[in-house]
Amino acid sequence: MVLVTVQLPPEATLAQAMRQLGLNEDEVDTAYGLVPLDPAQGLYALRVTEDAGDRVTPAAGGPFSDPPIEPYGPPR
Repeated sequence: MVLVTVQLPPEATLAQAMRQLGLNEDEVDTAYGLVPLDPAQGLYALRVTEDAGDRVTPAAGGPFSDPPIEPYGPPR
């Protein structure tokens, strides 16, 4: 999966985003959801498959990798 940023109407929902971008549930991480980056400007992030990321025209760039975030070294 990759992250993409997309321009959508303010206060968009995940269902609206999927419909507008032509994505189906198999291509979108619905658990991740639609993350508002700047909702007043209509800028959101989605986690999608690589193929879907290549198809979607991102507003601010991408697709971006989505590496796991893990602690570095032993816990203190």
